[in-house]
Amino acid sequence: MRKIIHIDMDAFYAAVEQRDNPGLKGRPVIVGGDPGRRGVVAACSYEARTFGIHSAMPSSRARKLCPGAVFLPPRFDAYREVSAQVMEIFREYTTLVEPLSLDEAFLDVTENSKGIPSATQIAELIRAEIRKRTGLTASAGVSCNKFLAKAASDFRKPDGLTVVTPGQARDFIGRLPIGKFHGVGRVTEERMRSLGILTGADLLRYSKEELVSRFGKAGAYFHGIARGVDTRPVSPVRTRKSLGREVTLDADIDDRGEMGAILAELAGDVAGMLSGKRLKGRTVTLKLRYEDFQDITRSITLEAETDSGDVIGKQAGLLLAGTEAGARKVRLLGVTVSGFDPPPGRKTRTPGQLILPMFGAGLAM
Repeated sequence: MRKIIHIDMDAFYAAVEQRDNPGLKGRPVIVGGDPGRRGVVAACSYEARTFGIHSAMPSSRARKLCPGAVFLPPRFDAYREVSAQVMEIFREYTTLVEPLSLDEAFLDVTENSKGIPSATQIAELIRAEIRKRTGLTASAGVSCNKFLAKAASDFRKPDGLTVVTPGQARDFIGRLPIGKFHGVGRVTEERMRSLGILTGADLLRYSKEELVSRFGKAGAYFHGIARGVDTRPVSPVRTRKSLGREVTLDADIDDRGEMGAILAELAGDVAGMLSGKRLKGRTVTLKLRYEDFQDITRSITLEAETDSGDVIGKQAGLLLAGTEAGARKVRLLGVTVSGFDPPPGRKTRTPGQLILPMFGAGLAM
C-alpha cells in the first residue's frame, strides 16, 4: 500500500501578507487587482471568505461584498521565497515530492528518509515544522492515493489533518460533493448535477459504459475514482506540455481594460506555478470564450523562455488586441505557457504507484 500526503498551505498569499504585517491579522485581506481598476481576486483570507469572496471574482464585486476589506497587490517574490522554505521541508522527508503550485504538493512517504512508518505522523511533523519555520499553517490529507489525499486535505481547512484509510474510502467518497472530485470542473459539475449526480454515492450508481457515453474518455476515469481507484504516481518530474489558468467570469464583459487586468492576474498565477515547478516556457497562449460559447486561442512564441508574470501578461495582452474581444462579450479568459525546456540535473524516472485494493480492511496510515 502506498502512503500519500497532500499538503496545501492555508490561504497562502493572504496568510503571507498577514504574517508580514501583523496589523492585518483578523482582517479581511484580498490579494489581487485594484477594485478601482477592473482587477480580480487572486486570493483572500478566511476572514474575507465569510463575506462570500472567492478567487477570480472581480475586485469591484469583492469590494461591494466587503467594503472594509484590505486590498493588496500580489508580491510573488515573497510567496516564492516562502514556497521554497516549505518545499525544502518536504524534501527532508522524501525525494518523491510533486509540487502542484507554490502552495501545495503531493508527497509519497511509503519509503521515507526518516524511516517513519506512519504517514499520519509525518504529516503532523511537517505541519509543525512549517509553522515553526514560516509562521504559517497548512492542511494535510493522508491516504493511499492522490485523489483521496487531495480531497482529504480540503476536508478540515484551515490548519487541519484528515486521514482516509482504504476501509474508510467508500463512506468518504460517498459523502464527497461532486464538485470536489479531481477532474470535475464547473461545466462538468453542471452536467452531472443535471443527471442527479450530486455526490460520490450518486456517481457510484452509474456504470462505466453509461459514464463513457455521457462524458467520453473522462467517464472511465470518473468510474474509477468513484470506486477509489487512482493509479497516478507522485512524480517529482512530470513531462508537461503546458501550464495555465483560466477563469469563467461571473458575468460576460466587453471592457478590454477589465479583460487586460484579469489576464495580468492570471499571468501572475501561471508564473507562480512555473516557479514552483522550476519551469520556463517559450510559448504564451491566450484562450477566449465569447458569450455565444465560441472558443478561440491565439499563441505567440518568444525568443527566450520565461517564467515572468509581467512578460506573460504583456504577451497575453498583445494577443487579446488581435481578437474581437470588446466588440463581442467574453465569458471566459485563460493564459497558458508551453514550450518547456527541462530543468537541469533532474532525473525523469519515478516509481509507479500501486493499484490499491480499495474499500478493503481499515489499514493504518
